[in-house]
Amino acid sequence: MSIELDRERLLQAHNLEWMRRNLKPTDMVTVYRWTGSPRDYFIFSALIPPDQIEQVLSETNVGKRCGTESGIEELIISRCFGGIRENYNEISEEFRLFHNLYREKKTDTYIKIDDAGNEETIAIVKPDKVKIRLKEIRQFLAIKEMYLSMLFEFNEYSRYSLEELCLNNVEREFKRDELICWRYDCGDHTAYPEFRSDSRLRGRRLIKPLPKSKSSFGDFAEEPKYVEFIIDVDDNGDEVHHTCDPSELNDFPGENAAWKYTLVYFKRQVLDKYYNEPSKYTVEDSMVECASLWIMKIDNHDPNKVCVFLNELGISLPYAEQEYWRVYNIQPKEGMSEPFYRRMILGEWANSDQPDHLFKQSYEQLQLSCDECLGWQLLKPLSSGDEYRFKRLRIPVNDEQCHFDDLVQDLQTILIESINVKELKRPLPSEEKANLEGKRSIEILEEVLSFHSVGDADHRVSFLQKLQALRSSGSGHRKGSNYEKIAKYFGVDSLGQQEAFIAILKQALDTVDFLNSVVQSGKLGDKSGGSC
Repeated sequence: MSIELDRERLLQAHNLEWMRRNLKPTDMVTVYRWTGSPRDYFIFSALIPPDQIEQVLSETNVGKRCGTESGIEELIISRCFGGIRENYNEISEEFRLFHNLYREKKTDTYIKIDDAGNEETIAIVKPDKVKIRLKEIRQFLAIKEMYLSMLFEFNEYSRYSLEELCLNNVEREFKRDELICWRYDCGDHTAYPEFRSDSRLRGRRLIKPLPKSKSSFGDFAEEPKYVEFIIDVDDNGDEVHHTCDPSELNDFPGENAAWKYTLVYFKRQVLDKYYNEPSKYTVEDSMVECASLWIMKIDNHDPNKVCVFLNELGISLPYAEQEYWRVYNIQPKEGMSEPFYRRMILGEWANSDQPDHLFKQSYEQLQLSCDECLGWQLLKPLSSGDEYRFKRLRIPVNDEQCHFDDLVQDLQTILIESINVKELKRPLPSEEKANLEGKRSIEILEEVLSFHSVGDADHRVSFLQKLQALRSSGSGHRKGSNYEKIAKYFGVDSLGQQEAFIAILKQALDTVDFLNSVVQSGKLGDKSGGSC
């Protein structure tokens, strides 16, 4: 390394600038650091009472590591086990519990989950470094009524002497600037024989707490906020908005329009977010939910829109989620669906009329029938890596080819790749099993149904074969003449992807209902030896 670069490094202006930098609430602050030679960098953090500010920023305390005496509390605990087990660092349990942080063990990352189900990384723990977001640090300090003291030390080394580096006359003195103090030293004697000179920047920086009024905790928690949604259009064509705050809906004006029955309309795309994250969200007939955090009743019985009661938006959704729904809010059009009306207004039982809802209901009924009648599943349960395919199965919101391809592949995985070939063949005579060697799952299903004298199977088997062809010539491979032929059969060009997939779902529903009736008939066997 050149003399110029070594001189700049040993002056440590960059390290001092880094420690004095302005910090934003979203910054991840290094509260612990331990690196070995040839660069010895150390940062240790602890909480201190306000009455010790002057003491810890005094010259005599520069370099003194805080312990737990005099009300001082450690933020990062270094755990050591005498070489028997690997050492590790952990964040104060009180801090973790205060913010209700989830620890992702694989990455040793700490995550905060808000009321809407959104996740934010708050802390990252590594063997040599720990970072915590400033906002959460200052909130914690506000409630604790303490400051964060960050003791730092940076040691730099060079193979040149101070005289060669022109550093032998550099000022060495203690300095303080508000809540940070430091001392800079350099010398020609080092702890390492391979170096001739070194420099040391040692100091302490304090992080002050947020004002309690800004902490968002306890008595200072923010008041609930609510979004205004489009609920009507006036005679001039202007949109009419109203808050979804439940406390303001009791006096909602309007002829024969009780506030709880005021519908708010949204583009169907509002649900894509939830379908695309099935590990967190669930969308079902008349319902969308986020784990155990929130659940909302919706009218999702129209392929082109979603309706929600105004008060439901305020009661069920956190503010951040209300803002998301507001983006997809549209002017009122038509009314609620008949199933939703009968359920929510008349209090009657009503089945959905949407093929995606009905398909999922029939699929689950098939699973129950197989368990009760066969003791094995005709369609094998999806693996954990494929469960999302069932959860996200739906009517596409538009005629995008990529969405159509994905949904076709999902349906093919559920219906065709899941055919339980092993169990279907198991009760067959040896010669029949031999005839099935080398055949594909749909062919085996067809042969087994024929062996058991199951009627009306031909057009269902034909549908599965054509679905397989649609997938293998489309999303499975580069599209060509084969895809064009099978797509024409399903009406993709004439109907569009949305209507074509609705038609496919209806055939899939018919096929599942048919398989369910076959299972219940006992023709495939009966685990109890009698009728199902």
